[in-house]
Amino acid sequence: MRVVTRWHSMITRYAGKFVAYLVVVVAVAFLVYRMVRPMNIFVVGEHFERPIPVTTPPQGLRSLSAALCGGCHSAIYQEWADSRHAKAWSDPYFQVDFAFDGSQQICLNCHTPLQNQQEHLVLGFRDRAKFEPILAPNEAFDGALRNEGVTCAVCHVKDGVIIGPYGDTAAAHSTRRDSAMTDGIGACQRCHVVSGNRWDTFYRIPPCGTVAEITEGTAGRIHCTTCHMPGVERPVWNGGQPRSGRRHLWRGGQDPEAVRRALVVRVSVTADGRSRMTASIRLANAGAAHYLPTGTPDRHLTVDVRVTDRDGTVLKARTHTLRRTIMWRPFIVDLWDTRLASGAERTYTFTYRRDSDPPPAELDVEVRYHLLDEARRRRIGYENEEPIAYTVYRWRLQATEEVRDVRLTER
Repeated sequence: MRVVTRWHSMITRYAGKFVAYLVVVVAVAFLVYRMVRPMNIFVVGEHFERPIPVTTPPQGLRSLSAALCGGCHSAIYQEWADSRHAKAWSDPYFQVDFAFDGSQQICLNCHTPLQNQQEHLVLGFRDRAKFEPILAPNEAFDGALRNEGVTCAVCHVKDGVIIGPYGDTAAAHSTRRDSAMTDGIGACQRCHVVSGNRWDTFYRIPPCGTVAEITEGTAGRIHCTTCHMPGVERPVWNGGQPRSGRRHLWRGGQDPEAVRRALVVRVSVTADGRSRMTASIRLANAGAAHYLPTGTPDRHLTVDVRVTDRDGTVLKARTHTLRRTIMWRPFIVDLWDTRLASGAERTYTFTYRRDSDPPPAELDVEVRYHLLDEARRRRIGYENEEPIAYTVYRWRLQATEEVRDVRLTER
């Protein structure tokens, strides 16, 4: 009996150790797997898991091409042609980033949303996450239509008719009014609403969750078109009577003027005694209903403050960064977010001495918008022809001059 008890005790002890070792091995293997295998940064929702099944033009039109629409709606067409929507497929950065991430089909459902813009049909999915679609050749694929990116039909064709803010036109094609075109977000939310509600993600706002940011800040009152499609009074079609409409611009982070309308920067410089100077730089998100900047986490703002001597040598400098920092592996976790929420303000202070040797000559304040992080650019091998950052504001003054509350746009 004593021998049996001893064996039972040994088995129990070693079984416990084995289970503990097994748990450790499995945990380590899982973490290694998660560090090596790229994670999906969002959940595929039903509203964009497949391309839009628009395959034939409405009655009265011979194709879904934006160029055809431009024959009658030339002003709108020209605006669209210069927009980011028109470049959703052809944009060089997207092409490089798309290839770097394995050319996942799900990306096409927003960058080339129509079924005929894609080389393959989506028959179903091999996985519950819907990142592994079952594909078949698409005999109706139109390469020219794909090059149009987010083309007119993406927003304006539904149930075989053209939809828009008016339904009483005498156009050559069938037309119907649809509230989705007038409620400020209906046509936008298909691609600008993403979710991160998953067991291994720990963030309040999805990585590209601009609409989630707006919902958070405005109690659900979302009006994308107010800023990104400014109102205009003009003929909807060539030769028509002027009517209230909207410009098809969709200007955002790529446009310095759009950023300047949202971001207010004020500078004040005061003397503390005879030698110490303090510069205060106040930033306010006064014009965007979402965070500033928004979009992909690579986008960020920098505030550079420098004091130089008469020869231009930097005597003292400091850089502040407004960005969202996320840990991507082994779990997706929001680490910190220093961007400006809608209506928020932030002040940075910078001190220097005016009796230094050599003495300061100029104070330089520069605010820059970064569309892409430089480390990311190098990692994906993107050789940009256009700048990936630009100056929003720059302001210079004598380093010993006192100035109170001057808005940068005034100088």
